Amino acid sequence: MYILFTLLASVAILPLLLCLFCPYFVPDVLHIVKYIGRGIRIRSYAKKKPFYSTLEKFLEAVQKQPDKPFIVFENKTYSYLDADKQSNKVASALQKHAGLKEGDTVAMFLGNEPDFIWIWLALAKLGCAAALLNYNIRSKSLLHCFSCCGAQALIAAPELKGAVEDVLASLQEQNVSVFIMSEESTTPGIESLNDKIHQASDQPLPQSLRSNVTIKSTAVYIYTSGTTGLPKAAVITQERLWAGASFLRINAVLSQDVVYVNLPLYHSAGFMIGLMGSIDMGTTVVLRRKFSASQFWDDCRKHNVTVIQYIGEVLRYLCNVPKQDSDRDHKVRMAIGNGVRVEVWKEFLNRFGDIQVCEFYAATEGNIGFLNYVGKIGAVGRANYFHKKLFPYALIQYDTEREEPVRDSRGLCVPAPKGETGLLVTKITKVAPFIGYAGNPQQTDKKKLRDVFEKGDLYFNSGDLLKIDHDNFVYFQDRIGDTFRWKGENVATTEVADILTMIDCIEEANVYGVTVPDHEGRIGMAAVKLVEAKQLECDKIYNHAVSYLPSYARPRFLRIQNSLEITGTFKQIKVKLAEEGFDPAVVQDPLYFLDENEKTYAPMTQEMYNAIISKHVKL
Repeated sequence: MYILFTLLASVAILPLLLCLFCPYFVPDVLHIVKYIGRGIRIRSYAKKKPFYSTLEKFLEAVQKQPDKPFIVFENKTYSYLDADKQSNKVASALQKHAGLKEGDTVAMFLGNEPDFIWIWLALAKLGCAAALLNYNIRSKSLLHCFSCCGAQALIAAPELKGAVEDVLASLQEQNVSVFIMSEESTTPGIESLNDKIHQASDQPLPQSLRSNVTIKSTAVYIYTSGTTGLPKAAVITQERLWAGASFLRINAVLSQDVVYVNLPLYHSAGFMIGLMGSIDMGTTVVLRRKFSASQFWDDCRKHNVTVIQYIGEVLRYLCNVPKQDSDRDHKVRMAIGNGVRVEVWKEFLNRFGDIQVCEFYAATEGNIGFLNYVGKIGAVGRANYFHKKLFPYALIQYDTEREEPVRDSRGLCVPAPKGETGLLVTKITKVAPFIGYAGNPQQTDKKKLRDVFEKGDLYFNSGDLLKIDHDNFVYFQDRIGDTFRWKGENVATTEVADILTMIDCIEEANVYGVTVPDHEGRIGMAAVKLVEAKQLECDKIYNHAVSYLPSYARPRFLRIQNSLEITGTFKQIKVKLAEEGFDPAVVQDPLYFLDENEKTYAPMTQEMYNAIISKHVKL
């Protein structure tokens, strides 16, 4: 009896002990159970004959809820059945006029619009892969992106016809079929497609057209943002597409949710998480051509949106919109994305209400992801034992000056101590594969890191610097190219930018390192956008920088811009700024330098520039 009583008492007190000493044990276990469940589910799809792809999931939704709104776009609503029939017409037209067959690749050069979705569904029904081209690219970059995926055809939006014509001669040399989404085309070599779609049948296409598609088949090509060079085509297999599509499910998004997609569909966040995730859950998607901070909440209210997405600076843009009495008048319960800074995160919650922010870390081509499933502000996820067993990863010491991992006397990498910043690397395994980039074996090989912890092992080099604190929360610190070294110290650009934007006259800041002749490393510089109707307060910025930043991290130069240039996925562009440097003869924007004698930021003159270059002024 005594033993039984002791056992019962132990069971009763166990939850209390877990809460006291392991407060995140239960969330950690629940999260890994979801991950394992996702893996089991995807494996079961792979074993089905025929393979159960995201397309089959869509077709199943058409049968279960044909009249449910699938896409809401510019005051028009398309049901799941409407989308099915329209994509049947597109598939039939492409099969007849482009001769597409299973295994072919088609490049899609369109913005966020229903046609994008109908075309992707149509290609999937034909067993074809889709290359999702960034609609902002032109000329050499456009041709590069098209060519590296080996596409047989190109389908473009009417407004992008000029961009297509610029590279048409090269496309014709490759015998590429080129279509424009219009009723007619007057350009030789470019065929209209809308007229052919109107005449096509909307009857279902036989599954036999895609009978050889497997979980390892290429589903889409999604391109890196190209912030440091020409974009690279990440190969997204059917397995990886399912992994991305499952992200909404892992975050407990429900079929009755309404998902707002204003991020580009050519990007993994908009396409894989937003669109494919909605197909997985059978939700309604409110689609917008482009992100608009001024229209964002009006859209959410109008369409009863419950789930929103963000990347990069999106939440900052929302916080920068003038405050309104209706800021909390919405039904949004969840925001899913990555790249939000701590101060913006706090301000977003304070202003717009109790919204669950699901910050995560992932890369389009990467083989690991982290998810902040407990809502810790600033963290991108948690490190736990089970996750690391499934996806073996590590943070290793990185030399920013030599731009390579630190290695010991044996030639092996050195783990970063807990609480310190390190380069994220993940072991390449069957569970965590790295497929690489289409048509670019050199860049694929560059992302592989060998002899990490033992001779012959192979890891994926994320190129990202992360930190794991003593409570096992994971924090994104910087990208390798964004961290620079000055006076023997590493400077994290995001941290400096966060501190600068605390000043009430600075709305945005883009921090980067610039080279100075005969000086080691790079010195700090910041391009800043001022708050509307505010003036640059040089003394205040100087005092703030001195108070909050060590001397080596203080931006020595300021560049005032009307707007900060970003990629289509809201990432700040630093390379061009760093190349232009701080020479007033090159830079047309107002420039300032940190004047320690006058304790202010003073206007940069050509004389001062020359004095710095000639070393008459010490840095």
